[in-house]
Amino acid sequence: MAENENSIRFGIMGCAEIARKVSRAIHLAPNATLVAIASRSIHKAKQFAVQNKLSENVKLYGSYDELLDDPFVDAVYMPLPTSLHVKWAVRAAEKGKHVLLEKPTALDVKMFDEMLKACESKGVQFMDASMWYHHPRTAKMKEFLSNSDLFGRVKAIHSSSSYHGTPEFLENDIRVKPDLDALGALGDTGWYCIGAILWTMNQKLPTTVTALPTTIRNSAGVILSCSASMYWDEEQIVATFYCSFISHETMELAVCGSNGTFHVEDFIIPYDESSADFSFTSGAKFVDLHVGWNVKPQAVQWLLSYHRKL
Repeated sequence: MAENENSIRFGIMGCAEIARKVSRAIHLAPNATLVAIASRSIHKAKQFAVQNKLSENVKLYGSYDELLDDPFVDAVYMPLPTSLHVKWAVRAAEKGKHVLLEKPTALDVKMFDEMLKACESKGVQFMDASMWYHHPRTAKMKEFLSNSDLFGRVKAIHSSSSYHGTPEFLENDIRVKPDLDALGALGDTGWYCIGAILWTMNQKLPTTVTALPTTIRNSAGVILSCSASMYWDEEQIVATFYCSFISHETMELAVCGSNGTFHVEDFIIPYDESSADFSFTSGAKFVDLHVGWNVKPQAVQWLLSYHRKL
């Protein structure tokens, strides 16, 4: 792979399934290069390199510390269990590496603050791996939300993120283990729902959050499915979300405004890698006798292109 002078040199710490997708994304990005992979064993790192057809120039390490000691690594991506984030994110910051951390970033605010403080003290970037914020469609959705004529003011928000885990997943995946990812579905799929709601509210925190009586846990107490409401007193806006490991695949965001509404069914991962859309309705009313509407939803679509490095 060619490497331009401004290319960010990434190392990946951990060979989780999601790391396969991120290594491909790094390869496709015109301003990033994958230079190292680390696992707890060199055998697993080699397996990852072969399975993902990585360049022979990518260095392979049998420990995370070896990767952090590599002076040619600018930033590290960590698809590690949440319980390990503090230890390794702080250590990466101390080594002067920028940190791209898989979600959920931490199990509580104290852990998050510890990582953020370490990154700030060393002048390195801390970022979570919520990719949908950076999609061009998301910028267009924000434009619609900000249009007072078409959309008006936010009145209500709903988001859902769910998938139906296999028996193997529900028994053995790290996301259902209290010692690895204790937040379960709330930390995994719920992360996106809450993030989408706060994105809609320009990151303003709600006045009240109420868990709804629908929480389902496994035998170890980890959340498999839950829902909640969020309320902003000053704006009188309500939001609800549903997240689950035991329901059909959903990735929805719907926002109702005073003059319009918008809806996207695949806000996290678009249905198609090369295109994305969302629908909106503005100024809708019922026609005479309520036998239909005066307008239909309008679709806004983008076609995307990717530039592979040679």
